[in-house]
Amino acid sequence: MFRIVKVKVLDAYRVELTYADGVHGVADLSHLVGKGVFSLWDDYDAFRKVRIGQGGELRWSDEVDLCPDALYMRITGKAPEEAFPRLRRTAVHA
Repeated sequence: MFRIVKVKVLDAYRVELTYADGVHGVADLSHLVGKGVFSLWDDYDAFRKVRIGQGGELRWSDEVDLCPDALYMRITGKAPEEAFPRLRRTAVHA
C-alpha cells in the first residue's frame, strides 16, 4: 500500500501529491466533480479542505475519500501488476 505524506491543492480540481516512497506528481480529479458523493466539490472551497487520513488516503470531511493506491497508479501510469508485483500471474507447470 502506498501512503500519501503531502498534498497541495492546485487550480481546476488538481492535487499535487507526495508519497512516502518519494513519488511526486499531480492528479487531476476534475472528472469526478458533481458525480454522486463528489457533488460536495461543487463548492470549490469544500474541495480545498482536503486532508490526509490515517491510512494515507485523501479525505474530505467524512463523506469523501480517495484510495492512495489508485492515485499512485494514476500519477505513475503503472498498471496494478506493476505497482503490486504480487498480483502478477506465475506460470504453473503440471
